[in-house]
Amino acid sequence: MDGSSRRPLGRTGLSVAPIGYGAFKIGRNVGTKYPTAYDLPSETEAARILNEVLDLGIDLIDTAPAYGTSEEIIGRSIRHRREEYLLATKVGETFADGESHYDFSGPAVDASLDRSLRRLATDRLDLVSVHSDGSDLAILERGETLDTLARRRERGDLRLVCFSGKTVEGHHAAIDTGLVDCLMVEYHVEDDSQREVIERAHAEGVGILVKKGLASGRISPDRAIPYCLAPEGVASVVIGSLTPRHIAENLMAAQNGPFA
Repeated sequence: MDGSSRRPLGRTGLSVAPIGYGAFKIGRNVGTKYPTAYDLPSETEAARILNEVLDLGIDLIDTAPAYGTSEEIIGRSIRHRREEYLLATKVGETFADGESHYDFSGPAVDASLDRSLRRLATDRLDLVSVHSDGSDLAILERGETLDTLARRRERGDLRLVCFSGKTVEGHHAAIDTGLVDCLMVEYHVEDDSQREVIERAHAEGVGILVKKGLASGRISPDRAIPYCLAPEGVASVVIGSLTPRHIAENLMAAQNGPFA
């Protein structure tokens, strides 16, 4: 991949490919918001996909404890290439018995980080997001979640603290804390309500990652990706796929633009 297409992640000093890989589909296929059902790949198939993603130059791998077996598969499949990618996971949500469970307390965050480090077979996490259930302001007002992440950041277990919320007010409040390095926001042609958050984050040096840029598969990549990358300050659009050809096409759409 042409290095000129890389984008800065706010004031963090890091840059990323314009497309990140969302590893939801390699680990979970129940309780999803995708319009069509899909089979989980075998671990061999998932390893091939992950390695092809890295071969394309996509260097942000995004997972979460709520993504089924995704963390374990990543840990077993590409730990030998650990220096080639930024590893992002989350805290706050787990998924068991067909439903999500949320716990944003300090002890739960600590335990989640320890599990993720083991599952991902690494001694550090590059980016950890708060996996909000939608109660963004309540999570932030409690303070425990971000404070715990900041403490673990100081200890060296993670590099960047991120907030993956659902509301405009929550993302503004996350910036106000002064503790977050980046935000993960839903932004696409059918919902641009986070545009003001993106603009403020860029002005204040907070990195922006876009999630659900294809609206769970409702918008074509050729239309969605240039739109998502257009606002100044957006570093990468995180997209999941089980087809390496589609991943390569997404990267091509990101590199070709146009952006406005």
